[in-house]
Amino acid sequence: MTNYLIRRSFQMIMVLFFSALVTYTLLSLAPGGPWEALLSQQGSETRRIDADDIARVRAQYELDLDNIWRFSRWLIGWPAGPIKIGGQEFLGDFVVGCYKPIQETNALGEPIIVGCEDTVTMKELEGRRTSKGVVFGDFGLSWGILRDRPVMDVLWSRIPVTLQLMSVVTVLSLMIGIPLGLISAIRQYSVFDYTVTTVSFLGSSMPTFFFGILLILIFAITFKQMGWFYLPPGDSVSSRAYVVPLLGRVEAKSLLDQFLHMIMPTTVLTMFSVAGWSRFIRSSMLEVLRQDYVRTARAKGLLENTVLVKHAFRNALIPFVTIVVFAIPGMFGGAIVTETVFNWPGMGRLFIDALSRSDYPVGMAIFLISAFLTVIATLLGDILYTFVDPRIRLS
Repeated sequence: MTNYLIRRSFQMIMVLFFSALVTYTLLSLAPGGPWEALLSQQGSETRRIDADDIARVRAQYELDLDNIWRFSRWLIGWPAGPIKIGGQEFLGDFVVGCYKPIQETNALGEPIIVGCEDTVTMKELEGRRTSKGVVFGDFGLSWGILRDRPVMDVLWSRIPVTLQLMSVVTVLSLMIGIPLGLISAIRQYSVFDYTVTTVSFLGSSMPTFFFGILLILIFAITFKQMGWFYLPPGDSVSSRAYVVPLLGRVEAKSLLDQFLHMIMPTTVLTMFSVAGWSRFIRSSMLEVLRQDYVRTARAKGLLENTVLVKHAFRNALIPFVTIVVFAIPGMFGGAIVTETVFNWPGMGRLFIDALSRSDYPVGMAIFLISAFLTVIATLLGDILYTFVDPRIRLS
């Protein structure tokens, strides 16, 4: 086991490194960001961009560094210096940027820079560095969502809301999907099996955005117009109190308000997850029930419940573990489509906002954390195999 964990740890580090490299490269090549936003204003009649504006942006976002050094500084916080600005390198407390150049004209009437009224030192720029190293938990500064604020502040503002939704969805999906799949396998070709199979196919084939919009039209708009009990159409909480038939006055941000907002997105995600998990556990259980050791257990006169629970169900869980452990990165990443439809302020919605507003540090942080949780989930799944099936040994 120890040798296996050491080997897998090395593999995980390599996977995470290449994931970070590919993510950083792709988002660095993507259009947008503070530099292009500033350049796009140069031709605008409303504002004229001068040299000090360009110097500030290039210094603050380290755009004068080569891509290799920018990636190294973003990943491990090295090199901390020197930084290259205006074709020159500066160290320590020496001048690293000239924000207000003093200009004069030469004999030909051309403007030249003869000095600097306002400079910025390395210490003054230290608090505005985009990253001290991802490996040290610093993902840089946000470019758009919370400008010049640490990316971790942005993530921590969304993670609790996402975990609140996804944890409920995961628990409900397991509590509903596993029994449905087991009963469908045990009662194969029965009315119950056909019903569950039909509903599962509908749930897995129906797009989540369509199902979400359908619920909003029915339970949030139509029911409210008819004066019936209705549900809030979006967000995680309300900004002010409201009145719901049968419930009366609902205070904003109360537990009841949060519960009502969670019903529709939870329903959409749970139905989608139950559809897939029930079908998977049914197929796995049917495969196990055809095995020789199950027939042997029945021939020995064991009770049917003992055969199903002790011999069949435990072995049917082996492939199912693979799907369950990947719910871990899913709980962090949220559901992009569903959170967008219901305006749920979670990680999925944050990812869409980050890409639409060219806030690439936030997008890279979500990518990298999701990759980290994915490799951890893979390792956890391999370890759980040894508990589900004692025949499996890791070496």
